[in-house]
Amino acid sequence: MNMKNNVKKTVLSALAVLVAQITFAQMFNPVTVEHELSVNGSEGAIVFAAEIEDGWHLYSTDIAAGGPTAASVTFEVLEGAELVGSLTPGAGVIVKNDPVFGMTVGYFEEEATFTQKVKFTGGAYRLQGYFEYGACNDENCMPPTQYEFSINGVVADVKKSVEQVAVAETPAKPVPVIETPATEDVETPLSETVAEDEDYTARLWSPVVGELAAFGQGGTAASRSLWITFVLGFGGGLLALLTPCVWPIIPMTVSFFLKRSKNRGKAVGEAAFYGISIVVIYLVLGLAVTALFGASALNALSTNAVFNLFFCALLLLFGASFLGGFELTLPSSWTNKVDEKAGTTTGLLSIFLMAFTLTLVSFSCTGPIIGFLLVEVSVTGSLFGPAVGMLGFALALALPFTLFALFPALLKQAPRSGGWMNTIKVVLGFVEIAFALKFFSVADLAYGWRLLDREVFLSIWIVLFALLGLYLLKIIRFPHDDAGERNTSVPEFFLALFSLAFAVYMIPGLWGAPCKAVSAFAPPVWTQDFNLSDNEVHPASDNYEQGMLMARTLGKPALLDFTGYGCVNCRNMESAVWSDERVADILRNDYVLISLFVDDKTPLPAPIEVEEQGTVRKLRTVGDKWSYLQRHKFGANAQPFYVPVDSDGKPLAGSYSFDTDVDAYIKFLEQGLENHKK
Repeated sequence: MNMKNNVKKTVLSALAVLVAQITFAQMFNPVTVEHELSVNGSEGAIVFAAEIEDGWHLYSTDIAAGGPTAASVTFEVLEGAELVGSLTPGAGVIVKNDPVFGMTVGYFEEEATFTQKVKFTGGAYRLQGYFEYGACNDENCMPPTQYEFSINGVVADVKKSVEQVAVAETPAKPVPVIETPATEDVETPLSETVAEDEDYTARLWSPVVGELAAFGQGGTAASRSLWITFVLGFGGGLLALLTPCVWPIIPMTVSFFLKRSKNRGKAVGEAAFYGISIVVIYLVLGLAVTALFGASALNALSTNAVFNLFFCALLLLFGASFLGGFELTLPSSWTNKVDEKAGTTTGLLSIFLMAFTLTLVSFSCTGPIIGFLLVEVSVTGSLFGPAVGMLGFALALALPFTLFALFPALLKQAPRSGGWMNTIKVVLGFVEIAFALKFFSVADLAYGWRLLDREVFLSIWIVLFALLGLYLLKIIRFPHDDAGERNTSVPEFFLALFSLAFAVYMIPGLWGAPCKAVSAFAPPVWTQDFNLSDNEVHPASDNYEQGMLMARTLGKPALLDFTGYGCVNCRNMESAVWSDERVADILRNDYVLISLFVDDKTPLPAPIEVEEQGTVRKLRTVGDKWSYLQRHKFGANAQPFYVPVDSDGKPLAGSYSFDTDVDAYIKFLEQGLENHKK
């Protein structure tokens, strides 16, 4: 909620965020609106009368940009009549300079009236739309509120005497903001759009897979994502090497192979097979994850509240283990049996069992890293993600065993075991706790709990990375740290410098700064109550049909943005691409941006049955509906997914996926605009 529009007092203490959330959790209804239509021959006037509770005031029309919500009227249906002028406030307007908004504003107290004049063209008329207003008191502001109205009648004789038509109040509910366009901007009259509603809706949902394929595709991250997954896995393997469960084993294992055979070539071959066995074991683990869940289930995990909360708890558990709270170990009987089997067998089988023993013995250090890696790549929905991640992890883990077997002299130069390995574990513990919040945030956004808004998320991250910096400077210690080690090493100093600087970097984010480095993990900016920034790109609608109706009314193309609350790459695109002034200008002025969240868990009024690939399934949530739209109409199911369409839902250019090349994205947008003009 933008602070400039909705809050009249700034933060006075560190608890202001909680106070604001508690305040806004209450349901206010300080304004009651009714309307009345007066008909006098061919002319009419709709009067909106508002009763305002004591202590509250309702803002008038003509409020400058950046101020509170001005009163306005929007007609979604205007048949048999034309507007005459604009909405006019009645008597009693109080004009006053508001220091909070920094401007002069007009508002009403106790009661207010607004009049919209119309001219009837004869015959039946139908007027339908909503009156929107904003109201504040000295502490709180209401969000923009819409009062819906619907008026029907017949003017048989334009010379008819005065006719009064009173209509009871219709309960207000959120509807998309569709500004009444100037006549020259309207490509198709809104009345015609509504009249052919069924046919129009059918065209909007008609599949266009072939037409979209003919354009080709813009940015895509399919292959790039697998490379990133591999690098992430390889980095995790390198970190696992430096833990006290793995590093001390390397020289003992290499020495064993060199002493086991007098033939150095054979010893090197056995060490290489040992490394290959490690790769096979972890690769099978990655494939097993995919086999158990499948690609579609992995994609569903990314927004499922139960699984995300489970992943959050799992990472918190791993983080506590790395901080020294307890040791995560597999049953000793498993290790003993495998070790015993390795000792009684010969040949390559014994070497494979030795590699398997390593995976069991080192689990207390590698388990949290593997768990974090599998959680990260699983929720991307990629079919090969877990296998590719485990391949990278295993290659990094197996590399030193083969390398030191080939070059034994390097063992003498390798760092010896020591307290530095425990420091690495603690650093990883802090990182895993930080990333646990990301998974809680996904569930929080998908279900609309609003327990972990952006400022709360950033506050916790700031504290975590500040504490990490203090730990590396030896200011705070954990029970399993070496009490005699009080000096900070040079690597620890630079790592502490980075951690503390990162914490300071995030502080402006509490006031709405974009903080692009964390935008992929933190909740969106719109979840932040206290936001001084006004440079974000906001969608015109989050409803497909209503957004397309808006585009048709304004004569503009629509840009469909299939996104998700838990979509990391979606946040990356918004922070790295949409924040560019050139892109933002095109999205605001040339397109009607429609953001469709495929993980929105809001229940539909009633389940919708659809047939997909010969199977009848039910769409139960808003996210189900938009996900089905993406699959059915465009033949895609990954996010982010952008496609420009005309007012009938036909593509104007190829689709665009994750690619942060700003120039490429602008070219993609301009191609859609050019084809729309044609």
